[in-house]
Amino acid sequence: MKILLVDNEKEIRELLKDMIRAIYHEPCTIEEAEGVSSALQKIHSFKPDLVFLDVEMGDGTGFDLMQQLTDPAFQLVFTTAHNQYAIQAFKYSAIDYLLKPIDITELETCIRKAAGHISKNNLSRQLEVLMQQLNSSENSGKQIVLKDSEASYFVKVADILYCEAEGSYTKFYFALDKPIVISKNLSTYEDLLGTHGFLRTHHSYLVNPRHIKMYDKTDGGTLILDSGHTVPVSHRKKDHILQLLENR
Repeated sequence: MKILLVDNEKEIRELLKDMIRAIYHEPCTIEEAEGVSSALQKIHSFKPDLVFLDVEMGDGTGFDLMQQLTDPAFQLVFTTAHNQYAIQAFKYSAIDYLLKPIDITELETCIRKAAGHISKNNLSRQLEVLMQQLNSSENSGKQIVLKDSEASYFVKVADILYCEAEGSYTKFYFALDKPIVISKNLSTYEDLLGTHGFLRTHHSYLVNPRHIKMYDKTDGGTLILDSGHTVPVSHRKKDHILQLLENR
């Protein structure tokens, strides 16, 4: 595997290189770049399989770099300090990221995952979702990338009816498409989709308020969606949900 490290701090590149060599024992070649310009040259000449890309650099950002590439064919991991806005965008686009200082266990997980997906690349479309999230304050039309072991699904947030917890997994329901099961817990998506107004009606359910047709008070409380699906409301959540619906 060919790995490119892009960071404007030499000390960080050296530390990352040492960490990779300590945990990844398959044949690999590691090259370095210190910014957008040098990284562009390296990507074209070196043709890496995996790129670790800093967000903030001296001559631009990692986002600036990716916007200059057409159909990138490598696996990508952003490295960043605590930039919550960027982290939220990474989660929406399902692009891997590591927080600095980099944890060696998380680094190993990223490398193993990337090595197993070299031939499966949806990076261009994932980057579209990433840039949409970074550049737009409007929620309408926004997408989220859902990835399972077999595929990546590019879903409009507005098309999600509701999410249901299945243990440590989350099942997404749609009006016209089959459900999608993702190996992340419901709380992960409550954090992401809460900015779109999604409501936690029950410990196992997260609902898109756009699709709520009515509230049925019988049987403890049930939401009827415009698709015909029904979603339970817990007794503890009942008053809160009623208040939110009345204020819509």
